[in-house]
Amino acid sequence: MEILRFAAFTTDPAGGNPAGVVLDATGADDAEMQRVAAEVGYSETAFLVPGDAGHFTVRYFSPKAEVPFCGHATIASAAAYAERHGPGVLYLSTPAGPVEVSTTVRADGAITATLVSVEPRTQPIAAEDFAGLLDALRWKSADLATALPPRVAFAGAWHPIIAAGSRARLAELDYDMAALTSLMAERDWTTINLVYRESAQVFHARNPFPPGGVVEDPATGAAAAALGGYLRELGLVAPPTTVTVHQGQEMGRPSLLTLDIPAQSGTGIAVSGAAVSLAPLGATGAGAAPGAGAATRGRASA
Repeated sequence: MEILRFAAFTTDPAGGNPAGVVLDATGADDAEMQRVAAEVGYSETAFLVPGDAGHFTVRYFSPKAEVPFCGHATIASAAAYAERHGPGVLYLSTPAGPVEVSTTVRADGAITATLVSVEPRTQPIAAEDFAGLLDALRWKSADLATALPPRVAFAGAWHPIIAAGSRARLAELDYDMAALTSLMAERDWTTINLVYRESAQVFHARNPFPPGGVVEDPATGAAAAALGGYLRELGLVAPPTTVTVHQGQEMGRPSLLTLDIPAQSGTGIAVSGAAVSLAPLGATGAGAAPGAGAATRGRASA
């Protein structure tokens, strides 16, 4: 099994979110995919099984468990395929539903990819779940942005969206990992999407991911797509519009995600970003991939 490594939502190998990519996982069973994902150690590894004419079946594994959809590993997979076979459109059958992803190569050689999510939707957070979530995050009601109500949002996976009232509040991430892990497992939440709205079209985000064994994810395409659906459904933007999300700064892995939000309700959210190949694990030099701990930096306590 050939394992490629790409950082998504960046043109710098030191930025973005690293993902493992297996372009041909034909014949691999669940146990082997889980073992490989744990050995790679990134927040997700994507396993593709080729079909006909650009169609692939894709599964995503964190070091601890399978997840239904992963945006950054989708961007990484498309970039890996484009590097080998040229840019174009791939049609992915994911556990969450069909996802189309297209790639282009810029004049400077950088590969960019755009995925279109499954239909997004949102739902309220139960009062007891919201209280438990704030307790686990060690946030208070006064820390929240009143103009962005808490919701659970979906665009391939479920993510609570909690908006901080200030950039300083977002910058102070120090949560109870055991409590948050337990709550997320009970509710089948993939990450927690903590956001701050800098301006009408610019957001900052942080994504705790304890169910995957990751304290924090430096770029989360699935959560960004869910955010786009949330903004449209709650009338918090005037679509069609483009929103940018900055993530990973506090981890030292700055990432840039671009959301194109169409006006028609029920349509998928387009999430775009660059991706860059990483050197194999164990290599040295500026292009070397970060080790398994790179996606786990952050503050969480038992």
